[in-house]
Amino acid sequence: MSYTSTCFPEEFAAPRVVTESIPGPKGKEAIANLGEVFDNRCTYFVADYEKSQGNYIVDVDGNVLLDAYCQVASIALGYNNPNLIKAAKSDKMIRAIVDRPALGNFPGADFEELQKDLLKHAPKGQTHVWNGLSGADANELAFKAVFFNYQSKKRGFAKPFTTEEEKTCMENQAPGNPEIAILSFKKAFHGRLFASGSVTRSKPVHKMDMPSFQWPTAEFPAYKYPLEANEEINKQEDQRCLAIVEERFQNWKCPIAGVIVEPVQSEGGDNHASATFFQGLRDITLKYGAKLIIDEVQAGCGGTGIMWDHERYNITPPPDLVTFSKKMQSAGYWFHDPEFIPNQPYRQFNTWCGDPKGIIMAAAICDEIKDNNLLEPLRETGLYFYSKLEEMQTKYPQLIDNLRGKGKACFLAFDMPSGEKRAKFLAQMRLAGVNVGGCAEVGVRLRPGLIFEKKHVDIFISAMDSVLSTF
Repeated sequence: MSYTSTCFPEEFAAPRVVTESIPGPKGKEAIANLGEVFDNRCTYFVADYEKSQGNYIVDVDGNVLLDAYCQVASIALGYNNPNLIKAAKSDKMIRAIVDRPALGNFPGADFEELQKDLLKHAPKGQTHVWNGLSGADANELAFKAVFFNYQSKKRGFAKPFTTEEEKTCMENQAPGNPEIAILSFKKAFHGRLFASGSVTRSKPVHKMDMPSFQWPTAEFPAYKYPLEANEEINKQEDQRCLAIVEERFQNWKCPIAGVIVEPVQSEGGDNHASATFFQGLRDITLKYGAKLIIDEVQAGCGGTGIMWDHERYNITPPPDLVTFSKKMQSAGYWFHDPEFIPNQPYRQFNTWCGDPKGIIMAAAICDEIKDNNLLEPLRETGLYFYSKLEEMQTKYPQLIDNLRGKGKACFLAFDMPSGEKRAKFLAQMRLAGVNVGGCAEVGVRLRPGLIFEKKHVDIFISAMDSVLSTF
């Protein structure tokens, strides 16, 4: 029996839509009521999580939807997973919730064990972890680690701050607050906080009206698809983009201390790059004494068929820091150089320093993936899914273009002719019983859980065919 059949014997056999619109009457009322206490403008529908099962999400109107979006790539193992519920009911989870410790000052006696449980699942080459609260938070913490490391090495790692540094940092002036930068890429998404917002460049709405650090940006490869038919053009694209990165290092107005990059630019359009590009990027950071941060917030924890997507590129030496969140149900960054631990306490610090309940759940999720060998069947499902989408692209060439993600399990995407048609497609797919999401201006991105099976693919494709036939 499959994992889904074992864990979710009562999973719905098929979607069921009982209202003429989604949201239906109860959903519209719930959204309106929510608007009195919360910004409801981003709400697709209000879910009934108690009734949701496995790969299916249920809304308050009783509509049952096959979920190929999973809370924007955040639910790894299905709704109401019994094994995760068991972990959630454990004594250590209860203590973590009720007596939430301020981990930096008063860690619990079990905190060492919790961290070791988490570190079992670190990317290759990473031996340490620092915990955070969200993906954006993880990226900002990684920036701080890079900046502290850069300046400490420049000063002499063990040397104390100078009187001038202490005085000027309180005035937001150099040398205490130096002008150094993080390089990011066009169409990147790394969060909506201040530093993470400065390196986010996917949509204006994510950063409009916020003061931003004047940090450099480079171009991420824009490949032609299918890849196997455009190898030479895409090789040239890699070299073009790497040349821009190097030019930024040579000519930017201040030193570039680090580079942050997604293994797949998800929010920005599901844009992929090659091993050549990522190794070239690593080589440039080494040449100029900068650090490489891989943002695995969305792609990480198995979504692409391997635990950490950047590992498929065999980046040598390994990235300096790797950030995580979403499917982990926790957040933070992995690292291997002890000198990323600041030279003085209270520098990389806040009250919570992460959250033990999130760490417990992250370890439970990763254990479940590993112990049940979930990624191998997911890769098989992904190849099947891709082949079916190819058939759809052949059948509807005027509606589907740039199918991408082959070999990356169900972490797939395609483009539609316009934003209007994409919006219509997403809305009609929900009415056909399938929840799916978009990316960039015209992209459709598929983000099912790690327990998605071929039978679920068939349901998705049937709904997709039915919807597209009406365009």
